[in-house]
Amino acid sequence: MATPRHTVSRRAALVAREVNDMARITASVYTSHVPAIGAALDSGKCGEPYWQPVFKGYEPSQAWIRANTPDVIFLVYNDHATAFSLDLIPTFAIGCAAEFQPADEGWGPRPVPVVKGHPELAAHIAQSVIQDDFDLTIVNKMDVDHGLTVPLSLLFGQPAAWPCPVIPFAVNVVQYPVPSGRRCFNLGRAIRKAVAAFDQPLKVQIWGTGGMSHQLQGPRAGLINREFDQAFLDQLIADPAALAQKPHIDYVREAGSEGIELVMWLIARGAMGDESGPGTPRVAHRFYHVPASNTAVGHLILENT
Repeated sequence: MATPRHTVSRRAALVAREVNDMARITASVYTSHVPAIGAALDSGKCGEPYWQPVFKGYEPSQAWIRANTPDVIFLVYNDHATAFSLDLIPTFAIGCAAEFQPADEGWGPRPVPVVKGHPELAAHIAQSVIQDDFDLTIVNKMDVDHGLTVPLSLLFGQPAAWPCPVIPFAVNVVQYPVPSGRRCFNLGRAIRKAVAAFDQPLKVQIWGTGGMSHQLQGPRAGLINREFDQAFLDQLIADPAALAQKPHIDYVREAGSEGIELVMWLIARGAMGDESGPGTPRVAHRFYHVPASNTAVGHLILENT
């Protein structure tokens, strides 16, 4: 017996209303978080010949974020010995506090706004992800350094207050052992599942930061590998599941000792929609430039379709 058309319509309306009442990840942003970029911003050097090409590459992103300001940003970054030291090294740490102060990295805190958190969504994500067998360190008090504030400055400029709450998610990519790209990618999938189960109609963006190719010490200090970086961006867009299988040694060999930061981009990519097929995210902007303080700057925005 056929189901009456009005019953089908009612069910569809109920499903649509339920979906609209839940949180969803609308886009992901990927960017380097070079500390010298923050210093250039803070000291008014954006228009200087060295820095002007870098900041020009983010102008489309600033226009995009004004039109697509989220309700919450889940920002994946690595701490640079400000919140954590060699005394305590969490592999994954989620900030569940109501606010996070800019860190003093040796020359005073950056003159940027206090980062407001979203404790309810952060606690929900922690609960869900831990129940999915990912061990997270829950942090109720920590300062946030350039790894988090430089990406915010690149997209939002220098506002009196950041336009939305931010959930900091710190990943250890400094002291070995560091998490594999595969684990980071699967963690992103678990985060996507957690966000989709949060019962508030929030538009959430997930940002992956760090990289691209660079090495800060040793005989290869100053290494930049354009070919590796561009191939990484191509595969991050088109085949992230395969990219997630890349072993650590490939990052170190091809992208330098600090190139391992790129595994954090896989968390953000795993949190997006289908990795292939009609649900593949749309590229809203892509940018690449070298050098910026002996570092390759990469940037990408993907929108869920």
